[in-house]
Amino acid sequence: MRQPVLANLSLRDLEYAIAVARERHFGRAAEACGVSQSALSEQVRKLEATLGLPLFERTKRRVAPTVRGLAILRQAEALLGDARRLLDDAHRSAEPLSGELRLGVIATLGPYYMPFVIALCRRHFPHLDLRLREATTGELLAALRRGDLDATLLALPVGADDLIAEPLFFEPFRLACRSDHDLARRARVDLRELDRGPLLLMEDGHCLRDQTLSLCDPARLPAQSRYASSLEMLRHMIAAGEGISLLPLLATAEHTTMDGMIAYRELDSERAGRMIALVWRTTETRSADLREIAAALREVLPRGVLALRAASGAPGGG
Repeated sequence: MRQPVLANLSLRDLEYAIAVARERHFGRAAEACGVSQSALSEQVRKLEATLGLPLFERTKRRVAPTVRGLAILRQAEALLGDARRLLDDAHRSAEPLSGELRLGVIATLGPYYMPFVIALCRRHFPHLDLRLREATTGELLAALRRGDLDATLLALPVGADDLIAEPLFFEPFRLACRSDHDLARRARVDLRELDRGPLLLMEDGHCLRDQTLSLCDPARLPAQSRYASSLEMLRHMIAAGEGISLLPLLATAEHTTMDGMIAYRELDSERAGRMIALVWRTTETRSADLREIAAALREVLPRGVLALRAASGAPGGG
């Protein structure tokens, strides 16, 4: 049996047929579609010939979908809805700072920074439709390169020629220990005190693990370290007295002390922290939009972090 040619199927013809089904009258359907009744009737007959079945029962008194025609018309209505959404999405995406933005964020930042990002986008970019994904740095970079993400929030350095990294802010680290630990009595803690551990770390794959280790003297680290799969589990391990750790500033708000069981202390080191950036592909067609979003994010920052100058990584005040 010869298969119908897809090129013979017109969305406009489907629209005519749906109008006839809705109006139950060729004349009213033609008026609603802005064409003559003869032109509409001819296109509906051509559509029926292409499909190989009658869509309507026609009498002098009424026009009604056939049983098989009704099922086809329902599919046609869904198809037209998808086509309209496709055009709407394309139109929104063509407008600056509008449409869907698939944004990734590292797991040690997402829960604490995304409320600021969402609030800012709702105020300044109301036509932007955020789609969020949380994962480790490696997973986010892989998704970005596959095209599954449009941009992602990462800790620098990224170190890749195929990516653009727009620095946003420097986030200091703080020491986290149990409230009855000796270090909790200090106002500020020297990084050399980390050897009083045990030092608790994130599992491999989290950039926070590498950032923490880069601040330590490997020769002075305790032989045994414990690992956590999430920042919240790391916090529970600290509260249980299993050891001490370094946590990013945004993750050490007052409500995260677990009813006072955890103490946070400032570190006596300006290099103890991480630089957060908005990262996207060099081939991304919305680079100008992403730079504008990055600029807005630098203007509205959580308390305690330090703004970085655009595309430099240098502190910019704030």
